[in-house]
Formats: sequence, structure tokens, C-alpha cells
Amino acid sequence: MKNESQITFQSAFAEDTYKGLSSYPKFLYSKYIYDEKGDKLFQQIMDMPEYYLTSCEFDILEMNAPEIADSFQHPEGVDLIELGAGDGKKTKVILKELLKKEYDFQYLPVDISQHALDDLQQSLKKELPAVKVKPQQGTYFKTLEKLSEYNSRKKVILVLGSNIGNLSHKEAVNFLKNIQTAMSKEDMLFMGFDQKKDPQVILNAYNDESGITAAFNKNLLERINRELEANFKLDAFRHWETYDPETGTAKSFLVSETAQTVRIKSLELEVKFDKWESIHTEISQKYDDHIVQWLADNAGLVIENDFHDAANCYKNYIFRRK
Repeated sequence: MKNESQITFQSAFAEDTYKGLSSYPKFLYSKYIYDEKGDKLFQQIMDMPEYYLTSCEFDILEMNAPEIADSFQHPEGVDLIELGAGDGKKTKVILKELLKKEYDFQYLPVDISQHALDDLQQSLKKELPAVKVKPQQGTYFKTLEKLSEYNSRKKVILVLGSNIGNLSHKEAVNFLKNIQTAMSKEDMLFMGFDQKKDPQVILNAYNDESGITAAFNKNLLERINRELEANFKLDAFRHWETYDPETGTAKSFLVSETAQTVRIKSLELEVKFDKWESIHTEISQKYDDHIVQWLADNAGLVIENDFHDAANCYKNYIFRRK
């Protein structure tokens, strides 16, 4: 077996898979779940009654759309840049309000999945043809490098769905710092944060009885099989969810139910698993006001306003530069 320095990787996916499965403990990056099948599974997850995040944030946006739209607008127009746009269902609530008020804006949805962007552009063309839309395919971090190029008018950066929860606190501070660096004094960041709550409610959201979340996580293995010529047996792995109420950290794992060896042909890699050995696939961080304030302070941001649902399950915050 070759070591990492001897391999020419054909993609970032290949390199990250090699790195994650050669490490101890093993891990895979959740961003690679989102291919065409992963996108569809996530749409199903968002429709599950257990997955409260979508409905809570949708309610927040619907209840506060006029005030949110007014805070976004600027006499010289606005570039509305959404990181991790997905299907744009919630964002359309704000887009409709901006159109209703006849505000001048351009919508730039960003997503790692070109499939998701294509679907979003088609749905906007059908539902909101007046929206000027300019899709951007890529990761958050690549996009952040380009944000400062949009400097001729106000930028509003949207991060909905508590996507920041997929980052550790250290990564989240760095992410926010990168956004802050690209922001001018007039720019704003509108971001969703899932709040700490009954631990069982959180576990249920990521461990549904119907098995959709398990299939979503196992889609990583399917993708490795398909794109990197591996022989993962999906039935030999169990999806497992944990939640630590002290830290507010939910973690997803795929646990090997047997001792086994997986071969990944295109990487010339054999991956040995002990019985009950895990692959960490995803983190979903939960927050409270104190943690969000700490993140803002460390990233050079100030909280200007926040909006919450009736049960305080979820919050959207508006940030500006200090």
C-alpha cells in the first residue's frame, strides 16, 4: 500500500477519503454526502416531523419577513449571497418580500452541489421569475475568498439551516472571521443557530425510526463505492447518534458491526475495521445566546438583532462588523 505522499489524487473527495479512513479514529467529511442522492435524502429529512429545524426557521422567516427585508435593503441595492442554499425553500420567503417591496437586489446562491443549484434556479424561474439569480458552485471556504470582490454595494450574507453547526467552535470562529474580513461596515450577516433544548428532541431529529438519516449518512459509503471503486457493504455498518447536553454537540457515526476489510481500488487502499469500530461522519452543534455572543466576540462581529420561534428552539441572528 502506498503512503499519502506517493499518491496523485484525482479529486479533493479522493484525497479527503484517503486521509479520513487512514486516520485513527476514522472520519469522513459530511459535505461529501451531498451528491444527487444525498440531496434528495436531505429533502426527505427536512420534511420529517422529528426534524424540527426546518419548520422552526421557516416560521421565524414567515413571521418576521417584513422586518428582515427592511433590514436587508439599501438605496444602492444589495447582493444577497447565500452559503449552502440547498433548495432555497426558506430563502424564497425573503425573496418574495424583497420583490413585494420592490427593493433592488441580486441573489447569489452558493452550494457544493451543482444538482441542487440547477434545481433551485429552475424553481426560481418558475415561481419568482423577477429574481435576478447568479448561482455559484463551490464550498463555503472557496466562496469566502471571492466575497470581497462584491464591494460595489451592500452585501447580505445568508447562512440558514444552522449550517454553522457542522463546524467545531474553533472552525466556526475561523469561518466567521473569514466572513467578517470580507464585510464592509454596511454589510450584514444573517445566520441560523439551532438552540440547546430537550436532549431527546435533538436525538430524535438525527435518529429517525424510518431510517432516512441512516441512509443519508451511508450515502457517503455508496459514493466511495461508486466513485472510488470501493466495496463497502452498507448493511455491515450501523448508524449511531450521540448528543452531549453539556457541550451541545450531536455526533453521527457509522459503526462496523463486524471485523472486516474494505478495499478502495482507485486509492490502492485497504481499510481494516475492528468489530464496533466507528467512522465519524457528522457534527451538529447546538447553541445558546452565551455561546453565540462568544463566537461573535472572537470573530470581530456584533449582534445587532435576533429572531426566534415561539418555543425558542431556533434563532436567526443579524451580525455586523465591530
